[in-house]
Amino acid sequence: MKRVLQSLTLLMLAVILQQCTYSQSNTTKKENKNMDTSKKNPVYSRTDSAKVNISEEEWKKILPADVYAIARGKGTERPWTSKFEESKEIGTYYCAACGNPLFKSDTKFESGCGWPSFYQPITKGSIIYAPDNTHGMSRTEVMCGRCKAHLGHVFEDGPPPTGLRYCINGVVLDFEKAQAAEKKYNEGQ
Repeated sequence: MKRVLQSLTLLMLAVILQQCTYSQSNTTKKENKNMDTSKKNPVYSRTDSAKVNISEEEWKKILPADVYAIARGKGTERPWTSKFEESKEIGTYYCAACGNPLFKSDTKFESGCGWPSFYQPITKGSIIYAPDNTHGMSRTEVMCGRCKAHLGHVFEDGPPPTGLRYCINGVVLDFEKAQAAEKKYNEGQ
């Protein structure tokens, strides 16, 4: 009986780990394909704060396949494949589906989990939360506060001052460098 329980435990662990490393994409390139210029996204705005409420069919038409799979299908990209995982650039991270500001780069930290991690959203309303009890785990899902795109999960093992770790799929992030930092960098060259 003990051996059966050990086998079942190992099998469950293998399934969970496979789900954590499953990718919607077959590539390991650290490219940002978020903004597909061949498709127009009428809801994408970095200044509009109005809630977005469109059908899944419309989302499927306007989002690139990799963004749609994670943002609307609640998928997960493979760890360590996001170009944002090790990025140290200064600026703002936005929702790739709607353009909503999500995180400032000064709240990003190296967590070692394989996904971009932040300890605090840009505003309280930029993120919404929901219980997630899938895959035999009890977690808190984080979604975009404007369009409800799945972003990732938040855990209570982050650094001060919040003690939180927002573990975010890089595929659903867009990034814009801080203008002052970019200007300073260009002047130094």
